[in-house]
Amino acid sequence: MEPSAVGKVLVVIGVTAVVAGAIFLLIGKLGLGSMPGDFKFGKGNVRFYFPLGTSIVISVILTLLLNLFLRRR
Repeated sequence: MEPSAVGKVLVVIGVTAVVAGAIFLLIGKLGLGSMPGDFKFGKGNVRFYFPLGTSIVISVILTLLLNLFLRRR
């Protein structure tokens, strides 16, 4: 693989990581990390968190957006 191709791949990975980080910060500020339907269990030093409600909301939003932008005509 050529060095320029590796450089392009690394730039794409970096931009993707920055965008994902920004999305996670936004989700935290909007309060989507602790919705009804999210399960939290803890005992002693062990904690388990399963974001079922948050996953459903994100899935519906992404489905709507992808259907809007990727619809075949």
